[in-house]
Amino acid sequence: WCEHDPLEILSSITKCCEDVLAKAGATKSDVAGIGITNQRETTIAWDIETGEPLCKAIVWLDLRTAKTAEELSHAGGQDRFRARTGLPVSTYFSAVKMKWMMEHEEAVRTAVVQGRCRFGTVESWLIYKLTGGKQGGVHLTDVSNASRYMLMNIEEQQWDESVCREVGVPVYALPEIRSNAEIYGHVKGYGELDGLPISGALGDQHAALLGQGCLEPGESKITYGTGCFTLLNTGKDPVPSTHGLLTTIGFRLGPQAETAYALEGSVACAGRTVQWLRDNLGVISNAAEVEELAASVPDTGGVTFVPAFSGLFAPHWRSDARAVLVGMTLFTSKAHLCRAALEGVAFQNMDVLGAMEKDTGRALAEVRTDGGMTANALLMQMQADLLHQTVMRAQMPEATALGAAFAAGLTTGFWSDAEEVRKLITQAGGHEAFTPKMGEATRKAAHDRWADAVGRTYALEAFGEHFEE
Repeated sequence: WCEHDPLEILSSITKCCEDVLAKAGATKSDVAGIGITNQRETTIAWDIETGEPLCKAIVWLDLRTAKTAEELSHAGGQDRFRARTGLPVSTYFSAVKMKWMMEHEEAVRTAVVQGRCRFGTVESWLIYKLTGGKQGGVHLTDVSNASRYMLMNIEEQQWDESVCREVGVPVYALPEIRSNAEIYGHVKGYGELDGLPISGALGDQHAALLGQGCLEPGESKITYGTGCFTLLNTGKDPVPSTHGLLTTIGFRLGPQAETAYALEGSVACAGRTVQWLRDNLGVISNAAEVEELAASVPDTGGVTFVPAFSGLFAPHWRSDARAVLVGMTLFTSKAHLCRAALEGVAFQNMDVLGAMEKDTGRALAEVRTDGGMTANALLMQMQADLLHQTVMRAQMPEATALGAAFAAGLTTGFWSDAEEVRKLITQAGGHEAFTPKMGEATRKAAHDRWADAVGRTYALEAFGEHFEE
């Protein structure tokens, strides 16, 4: 299980805003607008009468809903909603978490029956509370986050009542869907922030797509965080995936603006894999050590690490998969393990980018990268080698925050045109290029070794059930 306290999330962001103003020596008169970006899919249920949470928030990578997802897949298979929502049935998405809450949390079930329950992702909860909560707070979500509920019709960009009915989520409990750049409301009851417009909201990966300047079809980015998330701008029309990807919203920068759609591939464990090496195994004492150790050996010594701790997301969609570490000998050292861990992250992204090329029928010349793990130059070079593509590392890695701020600034007139985001990226240092150096035969052998290891992860969940209990 992985859960958050919704009130702690709220208090942390208000304190962060206060601290930022104090550090900058600024007041609210210096602020044009507030942009919000958030972990997508993480789901919160609250009571509209009290304004308080009904239970803990269920986080995007939580697996408690596995049986719920399995039951939803029985009638029509894992892709039963894909044509309407762009998404397969998975523990990943908000609708499955809502259904679990209604079935297992008495407070949620009762509130739904009595018409008091409201559902939302993190940005929806924050907008509601910041605009007054039970004293007139607005219940909204943005179109990028809504596209991750598994309840929104991907073409109409409204809740699909037939899907809601089949899943069992009441439409009245869902937020109104808005664009990514408009004024949703004004802050009420939060001191120094009072009166400021909340003028932009995007899910974290959509914000990074914007913050990387991926404004044109064919432009893509990978964000390296707890997981890895690759988005490819596909233009004004949704592209159905036949290779295990998600059809999603890229962004819509205003109520009347044209929508940029995207294909997405999500990887559950990236930075989380390095944390596991540090916290569970004690192989390293801090995350920065992993690059030094991995670079101390020329290769993995035949070791392959598939970090499927939470199953495999795109393009495999195997919730029954579990992590495997294969190919070890008495020669294997912690340096080989660290290198295999980084390689495992790069391999997962390779699978996703390969599926994107198949779905779009076009070869991708380069991919832009951002997020904390991009500080690891060895990982960036591995990524370029395995993809056989140029990797463009953002010198300012917080593309997610930049995208949210940019959307908010567009709404309030601080910026006038989406193209201005490219100028901001250049001013922040632009990108550093990593070009592929691996030979074709070596790359082909690495691909084959990885494919074999991935196959070994399937159906391992059953063997771990006894130990998890």
